Amino acid sequence: MKNIILSRLNEIEQTQQVVILHACESGSRAWGFPSADSDYDVRFLYLRPVHWYLSVEEKRDVIEVPIDDQLDITGWDLKKALQLFRKSNPPLLEWLGSPVVYMEKHSVRAQLRELAKTHYSPQTCFLHYFGTARNHYREATAGEGVKLKPYFYALRTLLATLWIEAGNGVAPTEFRALLERMVSDSALKAEILSLLERKQAGTEKDSNPRIPLISDFIEAEIARLETSPLQLESRAAPYEILDDLFQKTLTEVWG
Repeated sequence: MKNIILSRLNEIEQTQQVVILHACESGSRAWGFPSADSDYDVRFLYLRPVHWYLSVEEKRDVIEVPIDDQLDITGWDLKKALQLFRKSNPPLLEWLGSPVVYMEKHSVRAQLRELAKTHYSPQTCFLHYFGTARNHYREATAGEGVKLKPYFYALRTLLATLWIEAGNGVAPTEFRALLERMVSDSALKAEILSLLERKQAGTEKDSNPRIPLISDFIEAEIARLETSPLQLESRAAPYEILDDLFQKTLTEVWG
């Protein structure tokens, strides 16, 4: 599958006349809890030739490949990515931290990861992850038992929320990193790891009876965070820094 993905990415570079700067896995495979039938969610950042940006015409800054049964491939233009980075866009930060990297050229990823240490907005990411955790948990518990896919999505985003609340910086992409740092109760951790094995062996639509230890933890943390609103620092990377990175990358790639 990796060879297929690399072939598709090389084809995109040739047909779209772009340079892919960073391509990675996102979603459940990057988080570390894919089901047996999970597809591959490939995300990439790309750069076009200099003259493409020197235009008054509004142009599309996203490349989307038709989805098939196994592959979902989408890319963002670097300029769009930098605009979203300034807003601390959590999906972009997760792409930059993905443990599954298919392609990496030049220094953009490394520079953005370094900038994120000082310029990401804890408040923005906290609100995103907390809101997402509530929505996923509501979806997971609608009906009988719990649906495993949104259940793990709720767990992961809740742990990311707690990570940010604790002042640990940008939340890691990998679920196990969040679990190890944010869950100290050994019984709860063992229950989550046991469920993780079941999810990885099952399918995307699998359900499970309610697990009191896990569900009580999720519900208690959501209730606590709802009744104790948290105000964290809001930041945005200065345009001057991002302009400089963009211009230097154009020079680095095209000369």
